[in-house]
Amino acid sequence: MNYHGLNKNELAATVKNLNQLLADYQIYYQNLRNFHWNVQGENFFDLHSKFETLYTDARIKIDAIAERILTLHGKPMSLLSSYLKIAKVQEGRDVETDHQMVMTVLENHKILIDCMRDVIRTAGKANDEGTIDLIGGFLSDLEKSSWMLDAWAVRKVEMVMT
Repeated sequence: MNYHGLNKNELAATVKNLNQLLADYQIYYQNLRNFHWNVQGENFFDLHSKFETLYTDARIKIDAIAERILTLHGKPMSLLSSYLKIAKVQEGRDVETDHQMVMTVLENHKILIDCMRDVIRTAGKANDEGTIDLIGGFLSDLEKSSWMLDAWAVRKVEMVMT
């Protein structure tokens, strides 16, 4: 049944972009878990807690993205191998310092923000206000988290340079 009253053909691009966002979020989530487990040094307590907050939030958003795909009568990707094939977010390899971890998270955020904007544009063409509303809220949250991490990274860079 077409309970949302939207054109299935017009929604195909939105579903494709949502699956891209889902893949990127899954790799981002795993990066955060990695950093949470492996952060060390003087910023351990702050970053260990922050990474946990971020991955908990990401887990909730991953589920919401998959459920939105289902709401649009699409099929969410669900295999790690599939995510790795299309994800623009890369696994956080060779990331050892707390500063590198935060910079990697910020790089991941940039990719996610760009992807969210693509979803919003595509959903707009299909008059899919539900997706626009969902992803718009995610975008606002991620921009705020990025601002806070960027402020932390600037402080860290300034301390190293002095």
